[in-house]
Amino acid sequence: MTTIMAAACSLVCCGEENDSDKASIVRFSNGCVRSEDKLDFTMYKNADNSNPRKRSRRILVAESDRLSYVGQNFGAGSLKCNNLCKYYVGVLNKQTMQMEVHSAQLFNMQPVIPGERTESAKPQDTAQTYREKVDSLIEAFGTNKQKRALTSRRLNEVGKDTLHNAVTKAANTVIDQKGLEALQQEVVDTESQGELALYLPPCNADADKRENVYPFDSLLSPVEFAALEQAGSKMAALTTEELQKMKNDGGYLSVVRHLENMPTVGEGREKAARCAFYLSLLLKMARQRNISRKFWQEEGCPRIIQNKLLKTFTVEIFNNGRLQNTVSASMRAKLAAYSLALLLHMGQMTADLTSLHRDLGITELRMTEVAKSMGLTLTKQPRSKTDETALRDDHREASLLLPLVKHDQFTERRKRKKMH
Repeated sequence: MTTIMAAACSLVCCGEENDSDKASIVRFSNGCVRSEDKLDFTMYKNADNSNPRKRSRRILVAESDRLSYVGQNFGAGSLKCNNLCKYYVGVLNKQTMQMEVHSAQLFNMQPVIPGERTESAKPQDTAQTYREKVDSLIEAFGTNKQKRALTSRRLNEVGKDTLHNAVTKAANTVIDQKGLEALQQEVVDTESQGELALYLPPCNADADKRENVYPFDSLLSPVEFAALEQAGSKMAALTTEELQKMKNDGGYLSVVRHLENMPTVGEGREKAARCAFYLSLLLKMARQRNISRKFWQEEGCPRIIQNKLLKTFTVEIFNNGRLQNTVSASMRAKLAAYSLALLLHMGQMTADLTSLHRDLGITELRMTEVAKSMGLTLTKQPRSKTDETALRDDHREASLLLPLVKHDQFTERRKRKKMH
């Protein structure tokens, strides 16, 4: 095809061309070159002609006295426009006045500073794990959803490493400040309390009065205490014969004894009666497995006390598609701790552990562990003979004394005797 131009110049198409025949158009990334005639250009091509993806790769090098420039048509530094557009360049032959049109490709020339390391292709790791090989396949051929999941997982791994480093640094700082021996002692003191420490009532170990160590308001708030007025009046109205009948019928000794010894008149009698009713609820709950509606109907308990007991001393579980309130083993330990704290307020900071563990239906050793976790002082009454010359049972008492006692780790578990 020949086109006659106004300046007596014609365009001549060169026909089919190979990749090696393409003209090169260069663009310098750091600006315009002033002395382009002093540049020495060299073109390098890939030696693997059998691979259709590699045989078209070219590297163009421009060298000068001061600096060298390198451009390539593949990889991260190449121009993406070569794949989207076709470029042509015209070369004018001044003798024949014909301009030959050749296909061209663009090179982005970047300066190469001597001594600077260039990123080289990493050799393929033959010892890759199965997970790494799958990740490589997802990067190359995975869907967008798989690639997003892969990126999210890698970000989480980076987050875990950062968190681990931060925790390690913080732990080293704490060890340097407090010292290893002090930290080990704190761990021993914490472990000595055992799992019971999670179920103890709120404690103020720095209180100046014994009554404020386990505050009464944390056991029964003023609103809850006022709601027990009617129930406490019924407990205060029990006669001596009715109390004796309760004792003979296997009633709770901890409750009966306080009803027998409560003040005759005044606010002290009213408070003792209300606390006795609330204590009877705690003791009865400790012997239950599941708390049903019948439990509250029999006792005539106020609604606010019902909600408090269910929320504080039961665990909600699903059984046969229904929600049930269950008293677990840990909740029994919590009931024992709160009952003991309430008994301390009812008995001038002294409580009978033997009667309490029998009323709760737990072992004496478990009751002792609860008392030790609360920092109480344990004493044992000596044996004495009654008027009927019968031996009275040994009763262990717990007293709240300041400062609280830090007991050692429980080692009172008796070893089973070997059977010969």
